[in-house]
Amino acid sequence: MSARGGSVEPASQPGGEVTSADGTTIGYARVGDGPAVVLLHGAGQSAENFSRLAGELSNAFSVYVPDRRGRGRSPSYGEFRGLHTEVEDLCALLDHCGAERVFGLSAGAVIAIETALVRPAISRLALYEPPLSFDGVVHGAWAERYEHALDDGRPGAALATVLKATADRGLLRHLPESLIGGFLDFAIKRTADRPAPPGALSPRELIPTLGYDAQTVRDAAGPLERFGGLSCEVLLLGGSRSAPELQASLDGLAAALPRAKKVVLSGVGHTAADNRGQPTLVAEELRAFFT
Repeated sequence: MSARGGSVEPASQPGGEVTSADGTTIGYARVGDGPAVVLLHGAGQSAENFSRLAGELSNAFSVYVPDRRGRGRSPSYGEFRGLHTEVEDLCALLDHCGAERVFGLSAGAVIAIETALVRPAISRLALYEPPLSFDGVVHGAWAERYEHALDDGRPGAALATVLKATADRGLLRHLPESLIGGFLDFAIKRTADRPAPPGALSPRELIPTLGYDAQTVRDAAGPLERFGGLSCEVLLLGGSRSAPELQASLDGLAAALPRAKKVVLSGVGHTAADNRGQPTLVAEELRAFFT
């Protein structure tokens, strides 16, 4: 627990739901009091992954954490049309809570910046390493191999493909993908009858959602200069241990948004905002930026 914020268990978070443009229900957790802030999780995550980050911010803000489609409180993908649908979902929540402050991690950051293009009411936008493809920097090239492994009934191998492509600088990047996949398939099969902790989703539930995130990221590929007209204040966050491609996208955005503030957190990687990362470090930056 931080001296500035409180740790919040998933079960203690009240919430609600909104209806997106296509009629699909999007559920969210809510905690705290103050100006509204929305936290948008990335691929392979759900709202529960941000429970510690939300708790850290809850003494200063009303924090809304939606479950993006296909997970948790939002189990249906409905009429999914990639990035367009994700933007509509976020807009539905923003209409409901009136938030002008948005934080997104990874694919969530892609959705957040694309939403800011069509929603000038967003006044402060914090982005943690959005995987934006541009000018030779490519994200999501793993999607075809992932789909093949999933179709073959090997979810662990499918996950290994994603992990190898997006892993932080460290041992995982050097291990053979077949070794990682074999271990994960064994672990998933071994724990098939074991329920996930309360409020959490199991890998069996999250792995099939990764393909939808790949589609969302592909839809956002293109020149970063299109973001130059953003009227909101922007905070660009990253980790010193993150994959080179993610750091390249962050550098590209910094060049396209010269007035944005860029902060690289030392000793952490791509999922620093996650419960298992260093959410206190991320919360310190967000608290200062959103206040």
